[in-house]
Amino acid sequence: MISMGEPARVAVLILFTTCSLLVLFHRSSSAPASAGTLCIPTERDALLDLKAGLTDPGNFLSSWQGADCCQWKGIDCGNRTAAGHVIRLQLNSAWAYGPRPELIGGEIRSSLLTLQHLEKLDLSENDFGGRPIPEFIGTLRSLTYLDLSDSNFGGRIPPHLGNLSSLINLYIITSNVPPQTAQLSSPDLAWVSRLGKLQFLGLAGVDLSAAVDWVHDLNMLPSLKDIYLSYCGLRSTMPPPLHSNLTSLENLSMSWNPFNRSIAATNNFFWNLPSLQALSMMYCGFHGSFPDAVGNLTSLQELYLDGNHITGTNTFPSTFKKFNNLQVLSLTQNFINMDVAEMLDQLPSAELEMLSLDDNNLTGSLPSQLGHFSSLTWLMLRNNKISGEIPVGIRELTKLKGIWLSSNRLHGTITDQHFSLGGQLEVLDISSNHLVGPIPTFPPNLTSLDLSRNNLSGTLPPEIGKSMLQAIILFNNSLSGTIPCSLLRLQQLMFLDLSKNQLSGALPSCPQKYETSNITLLNLNNNHFSGAFPIFLQSCGQLKFLDLAYNQFSGSLPTWIQSKLPYLALLRLRSNKFSGGIPDQLAGMKVLQYLDIACNNITGNIPQSIGNLAAMALTPNNSGSLSQVVKFGVNTMYGKTTAYTDGLLVNIKGQQLEYTRGIIYMVSIDLSCNSLTGQIPQEIVMLVALKNLNLSGNSLNDIIPQSIGELHELESFDLSYNRLYGEIPAGLSALSSLTRLNLSYNNLTGTIPSGNQLRTLDDQASIYIGNPGLCGPPLTRNCSGSGMTPLAPEEDEGMQDVVSLYLGMCIGFLAGLWIVLCGFLFKRKWRVKCFLFSDHMYDWVYNYMQVAVGWISLARKFRGG
Repeated sequence: MISMGEPARVAVLILFTTCSLLVLFHRSSSAPASAGTLCIPTERDALLDLKAGLTDPGNFLSSWQGADCCQWKGIDCGNRTAAGHVIRLQLNSAWAYGPRPELIGGEIRSSLLTLQHLEKLDLSENDFGGRPIPEFIGTLRSLTYLDLSDSNFGGRIPPHLGNLSSLINLYIITSNVPPQTAQLSSPDLAWVSRLGKLQFLGLAGVDLSAAVDWVHDLNMLPSLKDIYLSYCGLRSTMPPPLHSNLTSLENLSMSWNPFNRSIAATNNFFWNLPSLQALSMMYCGFHGSFPDAVGNLTSLQELYLDGNHITGTNTFPSTFKKFNNLQVLSLTQNFINMDVAEMLDQLPSAELEMLSLDDNNLTGSLPSQLGHFSSLTWLMLRNNKISGEIPVGIRELTKLKGIWLSSNRLHGTITDQHFSLGGQLEVLDISSNHLVGPIPTFPPNLTSLDLSRNNLSGTLPPEIGKSMLQAIILFNNSLSGTIPCSLLRLQQLMFLDLSKNQLSGALPSCPQKYETSNITLLNLNNNHFSGAFPIFLQSCGQLKFLDLAYNQFSGSLPTWIQSKLPYLALLRLRSNKFSGGIPDQLAGMKVLQYLDIACNNITGNIPQSIGNLAAMALTPNNSGSLSQVVKFGVNTMYGKTTAYTDGLLVNIKGQQLEYTRGIIYMVSIDLSCNSLTGQIPQEIVMLVALKNLNLSGNSLNDIIPQSIGELHELESFDLSYNRLYGEIPAGLSALSSLTRLNLSYNNLTGTIPSGNQLRTLDDQASIYIGNPGLCGPPLTRNCSGSGMTPLAPEEDEGMQDVVSLYLGMCIGFLAGLWIVLCGFLFKRKWRVKCFLFSDHMYDWVYNYMQVAVGWISLARKFRGG
């Protein structure tokens, strides 16, 4: 589902962009020309001493040599009253050498104090390893501009900075870019209150949770125009001043502070700022209804109050219409219970460009006429309870670039008339509703289309292949027919999800108009596609996510997959009709971290090259190939609209579990339900990041590798329904992450290994059922003292031959005996001769016994005499 990202992130992006623009403005507007001016020798020596204390792995300071320091990188000198003196020192290296720069660090030496004419000091975007901000910076009385942001300073901000009486701009912002390991703090803002000329204050990310009188401290600075105090842990521990002196304040950002109070109880302090243009107080724990005093902010252009608990029947007082200049209104993720038409009627409309009301409780239908919002560019009404049809009047919003109406209760059809005038429309998301009918024609500039989770029918229109679309998301509908070649030829298309429809036929080869395609994700699962593995994928060299599961594809797996799809991270082919063996090229893909070819007709051995799946030997992170798919988006004015779609159903732990954003951390191999034979290759234990390994339902006929216990990340392990023999490796009990194990229905023998982790698994007996040779807990079968020796396959076959021999002998003896008895029954002569023979033998034995008894009696008499 396409989403614009969390509103909080959107606002932060805007605020920090504003901050950056202000920085650039101040830098460019007052940077003096130093050409032709020689620096003061003592200041040059001071700079060289400063350099000696710094670490500079990226050689940012390589130009710091020669006599004229005014020509060095990051240095500007005065050319009038401060001729030759250094007036600007800028050392920020974070973005100088790409996304992973080698940052300046080390010690800031007190030789900096020699630069007494210094007006601008910029040490931002470095890494000083948690060192405290030097106190002596507070003695540089000429400073008008100080930027220490994002340089990994730590500890308490020295109150000595309050001595910088000429300071106009103060930036000590921590935004974790680059990642910070230390945090700055300040127990109060009393030192800030002494900066009488201060116009810009940026302390976002600094720990101010101990500050009590901070509102009163800020109120002593009437020149303030911009305040950025987000993520500071500020609390409302004291009542605000009755009168606000901040009459020049234009931008106030205090988001992510735990105020936790009624928004009406903020008194009139925040609502009596006549020059305020932008107010951001997101995720501050405000609750209740707006006070009428909010209408006093007559200069307001942007209002961000996302992630609070604003409720009540008077959510939008009539004073809101006084916001004649309001351009942005963002109230996402609150508890606004209103009819959507009534609410829109309470809003100023002439200048409004962005309206974000996602994640509320808006009800009713959209008004049929929306033309009075003539400037509206971005409309976000996701995750509400809006019903009815989409009004045709929405086409009157001719400046619209993005519409998000997903996860509501909209019904009816979308016609060509709805967006016939929307020539600027770029993003359209009406997913998760109850829309029916065919897919209409959309504006030519559309770059992202999400109509998933509806009940749309018909075929894919050929016109869709003539668009500018980068993302087409149509899963969970009732679309039928085939995929037109024009769609697969779209050069700019990166994201195509047509899963869970009724599309059919073979995918066309579709010769590409261009040599390569830019498609990154292709999801066609749960359709009725047939034919061989798609040939057109040979031109999709950027493909990272390929899901063809639950179709009727057939034929062998291609050997070109490694060379043509080098960035493939997820390959899902389960429940098709693929046959043949697993090619070595497939098992050697370097980026692949999710492989599922279960429930096909795959035969042969598991190749030893499976150990070459390098991405499965490393723990995945936020910068892997699958991460790039999950975070894929279309860039807009208000950030990147993400386009990761349906949660992927992963067969793991004996059930289907849904992974959405978490798929980037899933490392899995599923080869189950095929006809694989031979052994489990020893090389598989090299894939130490595996979380799921399923080889069940095959004909594997060897022992389990003894080193299987090296797969420490393994959570689910299934070898059931094979022909594996021998003992269970003792190392299996060392798998501390294991939550599901299935070894049932094999020929395993011997004692079941003991171990705390194995004893915690559910349904213990079913893990080992179907292995008559196993003994010991949790089974009731006891093991003998000498243990049970497993039979090798050859010995097992020999025993079967011996049993067959004895069985044949017994059957032959019984058959012969039965023939003899039948002869006695039907032949009288046989019976007479038999009886005569038996009588003769009886007489002979009787006489023999008589003689023997006589001899014994004589012997006793003889001994007695």
